[in-house]
Amino acid sequence: MKNLLLVSFIMISFSSWSQTAAIYFNKAFNKAAAGNYKSAIADYTKAIGKDSKFVEAYQNRGVAKYKLNDLKGAMSDFNKTIELDKMNADAFTGRANVNFKLSNFKEAINDCTSSLGLNPRDYVAYNLRGLAYSNIGDKANSCKDFTKAIELGSQSALKNRASFCK
Repeated sequence: MKNLLLVSFIMISFSSWSQTAAIYFNKAFNKAAAGNYKSAIADYTKAIGKDSKFVEAYQNRGVAKYKLNDLKGAMSDFNKTIELDKMNADAFTGRANVNFKLSNFKEAINDCTSSLGLNPRDYVAYNLRGLAYSNIGDKANSCKDFTKAIELGSQSALKNRASFCK
């Protein structure tokens, strides 16, 4: 009976611990959706404190940090997301955005390529990779990526192709 009580206590404690991380995550998500990125980051950090392998919390915190131009922090969170989940296409695209903004165009291209290997319908990655190719002077690949992004529904790629593929 004593062992049963101990196991029950551990299970209840673990369940509460996970729910708390989820509660913080949901609060953060709603704050980020409302544009309150600083407060969202604080709640994502609390969620991560409760569950150090909470992939979505790292990824979303990376997005919030990117929105606040904390590129070093965003890079760190996207790197952690990828470390925890190497199949996360969105994390590669997020890190590509950071690399692009830091003018690390070849790294942005590599991250977009990784993302597209996991999700070949990601028009954001095609468009971003097209911009990165344009910045290193590779017009042929740039225009090819803009065209593919347009085929997949990107409106931004329409403007980019018109600007860069004359």
